[in-house]
Amino acid sequence: MKRVLLILLVSITVFTSCKNDSKSENQDTSNSSLEEKTAKQNDGLTLLKGEFVYYDGAAVLQTHGNIYGVLITDKLKELDKQAQGYKTEPTDMVLVEIRGKVTNQKDEKILWDNKVEIMEILNVQPTPKENNKVIKLEN
Repeated sequence: MKRVLLILLVSITVFTSCKNDSKSENQDTSNSSLEEKTAKQNDGLTLLKGEFVYYDGAAVLQTHGNIYGVLITDKLKELDKQAQGYKTEPTDMVLVEIRGKVTNQKDEKILWDNKVEIMEILNVQPTPKENNKVIKLEN
């Protein structure tokens, strides 16, 4: 009986130590991947995905959780040029993916609490037709 108990105890010890070895190997690889972060991940910019519209000198980016006023820069004008290809009306929204600097500083023109300065344009695509529920009033 003592022999069976000893074999069982040794087996449990071996299996437990093997599990710890595999966990430490996984931790080593995750630590090395943390050290290999790209410059984009450490530059302080925020990735934002949402619906964008620029009309009559005002630009807005609506994400899933927030609405951002977009600061007027050359990148904004570049994004608007790319978005024009997907719009049928000047007030249509397009789906965008950008990286930018988010701020809450007061601005005399932009009254939204959250503001973003576009630094990089990653993706621009049309809004799906089922999401574009605009009611037009015509004479």
